Amino acid sequence: MADRISDLWGTRTPHARDTSWPVRVDQHLEPGLTAADVDDWVQSACTLCSNGCACDIAVKDGRMVGVRGRPGDVVNHGRLGPKGLYGSWQWSRSERLTRPLVRRGGELRETDWDTAMDLIARRSRELLDEFGPLSHGFYTSGQLFLEEYYTLSVLGKAGLGTPHMDGNTRLCTATAAAALKQSFGSDGQPGSYADIEACDALFLFGHNMAETQTVLWSRVLDRLRGPEPPVVVAVDPRRTPVTEAAVETGGVHLAPLPGTNQALMNGLVRELLEHGWVDHDYIAAHTVGYDELAATVKPYTPERVAEICRVEARDLRRAAEVFGTSRRVLSTVLQGFYQSHQASAASCQVNNLHLLRGLLGRPGSGILQMNGQPTAQNTRECGADGDLPGFRNWDNPEHIRQLADLWNVDPLTIPHWAPPTHAMQIWRYAEQGSIRLLWISATNPAVSLPELPRIRKILARDDLFVVVQDGFHTETAEYADVVLPAALWGEKQGTFTNADRTVHLSEKAVEPPGEARADLDIFLDYARRMDLRDRDGGPLLPWSDPEGAFEAWKECSRGRPCDYTGLSYDRLRGDTGIRWPCTDEYPDGRERLYEDGVFPTHADVCESYGRDPLTGGTTSREQYLATRPDGRAFLRAAEYVAPPETPDDEFPFACTTGRTVYHFHTRTKTGRSRRLRRAAPEPWAELSARDAEALGIAEGDLVRVESARGRVDVPARIGRGRDGVVFLPFHYGYWDSGADAHTRAANELTQTEWDPVSKQPLFKLSAVRVVRLGGGAGPAPAPTTAASAPADPAAVAPTSGDDDVHEDVRPDLPRHSGTPHDTSHL
Repeated sequence: MADRISDLWGTRTPHARDTSWPVRVDQHLEPGLTAADVDDWVQSACTLCSNGCACDIAVKDGRMVGVRGRPGDVVNHGRLGPKGLYGSWQWSRSERLTRPLVRRGGELRETDWDTAMDLIARRSRELLDEFGPLSHGFYTSGQLFLEEYYTLSVLGKAGLGTPHMDGNTRLCTATAAAALKQSFGSDGQPGSYADIEACDALFLFGHNMAETQTVLWSRVLDRLRGPEPPVVVAVDPRRTPVTEAAVETGGVHLAPLPGTNQALMNGLVRELLEHGWVDHDYIAAHTVGYDELAATVKPYTPERVAEICRVEARDLRRAAEVFGTSRRVLSTVLQGFYQSHQASAASCQVNNLHLLRGLLGRPGSGILQMNGQPTAQNTRECGADGDLPGFRNWDNPEHIRQLADLWNVDPLTIPHWAPPTHAMQIWRYAEQGSIRLLWISATNPAVSLPELPRIRKILARDDLFVVVQDGFHTETAEYADVVLPAALWGEKQGTFTNADRTVHLSEKAVEPPGEARADLDIFLDYARRMDLRDRDGGPLLPWSDPEGAFEAWKECSRGRPCDYTGLSYDRLRGDTGIRWPCTDEYPDGRERLYEDGVFPTHADVCESYGRDPLTGGTTSREQYLATRPDGRAFLRAAEYVAPPETPDDEFPFACTTGRTVYHFHTRTKTGRSRRLRRAAPEPWAELSARDAEALGIAEGDLVRVESARGRVDVPARIGRGRDGVVFLPFHYGYWDSGADAHTRAANELTQTEWDPVSKQPLFKLSAVRVVRLGGGAGPAPAPTTAASAPADPAAVAPTSGDDDVHEDVRPDLPRHSGTPHDTSHL
């Protein structure tokens, strides 16, 4: 048995390049139970990061009592991470919402479903009659199922006609979508997780994979421990297990100052061009924009980049050499780029590196513009992020006609007169009073949005009718006029798609508590009460269950880059998830995109005509046609510009926020897991040893971290990050703090600024000061197992748990090969 709190990635199964990743089945059950005690194993996949690890839910006496990995699945080969093992089901009967709540006399009081839904429908009709569809806004999640997103998208776009719809995916992976659209014409991950098995070099740009996707990092570790390991290059201002691997493999750890990623990337591209590490034939045949890119990056010499980013020029040269001379390169990108300054421009430069060398669509050569949430891909595919379903273009009249025909509505009903309203603008409209009904589903903006003092004021407005749909009574629910109790994972059925386009089916394992309902049923109930109909008088949403919604979505996806028409619930009940596109041409899914160098950039196909990387201004169809992309990718160029907020005499430190390995988002689930909570019980602030010494701060001292917008008072971890940078974990809010003061959440400090292209907030860029308030009661509550490890390991007891996970290493059992494996013996 293994302790997967202290051993985050589990037992190693090393293997050589171009060989299959061995199977290891991880299993965790409620104490006192064995596999023989389980009544049923129900197929699902984990929803506590974007990896999408296939698993079976253990059920006994109608309760979820455990989980195990599915050995034949292409994503995880049986493995599960600490959050999946310890946080996927343990919350299921803990402090759940079980009945609707409505606000009466200033207090939330229990009521029945008819009363709650009638109140929402009545207020909705009143606002539509008085102010029209622009009075309604929907702010959803990256954790619902595909069927629920699609239902919400049709309801909002074809039923109400509002453009005000987005997800909290705007906060985590909007830049992934933006960069893919900017470079390749459409969203859709080019690479595959299987590229880890084949790459010669692995570049991680702003991606602490060891904590954000632990199973994927296990996959990397097994390559690093085997013959012919890849060279790792990591871009991160903190020291992490990823950056340590970079040093150990002869690669590079680049630690730029927060906000300077674009300068660094311009320097890397310049080095490739200067040394001739490019494929000019591929560039000429498959790209546009080379001359502008070459001219833009020319001034970014290693010395200039070193001055801007405070990195060593020799390290930049070494990183470029690794990229330029390795035969097969895989790159991953995540929040260190997405939530920082010039996010889209810098992420497009990662795409440019691969386009310049023609390293796409081949084993070991690809890009993973990663997601941060389990179903973020579906938010984007289905249009619940404001875009049009099926990666259609809001500025293309033919795409609008396709949807109008599919939904049988007037094309003018579908909002397409301007770009969709992004989340930050939705909240601005609510602040100004033009949005009067805000429906928040499966997300907790009172903790997760930037500049929380402002968000609390918006939620408290008398003229804003707030609906909160969640499984728990969150900080956001405190401001609601109506709270709807929602079923969660394991309590409903649906599909979702992970970061490398693999689709899984999650079956219903148990009944939800009390009167809680599936999100799909809640949206369908609202549509019925609003009597939303097509132009022939039929119901706008004719489906009544998840499979019906999935079949409707398949038709919407037909012929688009994310084509699901070859999938079905029955097919997804096999041994492994299946990637899209899944069609007659690709009956088992397509592992990699763009093998032929043909991209969805034709004006009749593309999802977007592009945006200016510095201003975010839209490109017209005429301007787009003038570039004659015709299936070629775009090499996007942008100068580095200084970030909107930098350290100064009053606020001398740069503050960046991020994840810890044991928690997910605002801890509504993981904070209710005893093991995960014990591993990281409270927030902390991380300082470099040199900065701490200069401020007279010792490990565990209580410190105040303060920006121009707010403050947090937390213990100090003397860590291993670069000087001048403070790190705060963003998970911690107030539902379990027992205090009235708002001095705990990292987003008390962050700013209301966003990337001009992706509209993603700049969470990783706040100027702060740090003041010691007093001595602490002991070390900071930060874990010791990953990036938050102390500078002096001997001064802090190691983070540990219990030996309670069974790991079954099965090198004789290959990964999915098209033939289902019998796993009943595991």
